[in-house]
Amino acid sequence: MKPDVSSHFKPFGVSMSISRRSHGLDIPNRFIIFLGILYPVMVYFGGRYLSPQVLALVLALLVLGRRMTPFGVRISPWSVAGGLLLAVLAYGLNNVLLLKLYPVLVNGTLLVIFASSLRYPPTIAERVARFRTPDLPPLVVEYTRKVTQAWCVFFVSNALVALWTALRGSDQVWFIYNGVIAYCLAGAMFAGEWVARQRVLRGYQR
Repeated sequence: MKPDVSSHFKPFGVSMSISRRSHGLDIPNRFIIFLGILYPVMVYFGGRYLSPQVLALVLALLVLGRRMTPFGVRISPWSVAGGLLLAVLAYGLNNVLLLKLYPVLVNGTLLVIFASSLRYPPTIAERVARFRTPDLPPLVVEYTRKVTQAWCVFFVSNALVALWTALRGSDQVWFIYNGVIAYCLAGAMFAGEWVARQRVLRGYQR
């Protein structure tokens, strides 16, 4: 029986779901996700002209406006609360360091989402794969589980490096990693996984 890609799973008692409707993100949410991608740019270059308090307001708007991840999964209230806490503290203390911790929170949130899907399958990688190939063979399902595990390792590593750049690195190092290198690594992961998945599918069809 083909798993329902719209099924729910509950990390820490918080319901998250992904569906074909949510996969097609609406324009406002796509815009918010785009702003989230540009967040390191806004903090690094905006910090030259704006106070941390102003940037904290931008972060608060970004957190409140974002309803889904790029994977079509609804944002957990815990993630929203964490983002707002960083924004409130950054505003109250007028401290840019707290703003630089936001990428750590993002990676932590994605880690929870992906790791939770391992316990409450289908996994995120399987759900995404089924949008293009609804009838996945068992071999590919097992492959997508390994892909999800690989993404968990990626998010842990990325969060640790992001934390180091925020606490120990210069503003330039923080920006180069979180605004450039991290996205390149994620893009390479996406591209490599897609190529590998096609090979697995072709091998199964032979």
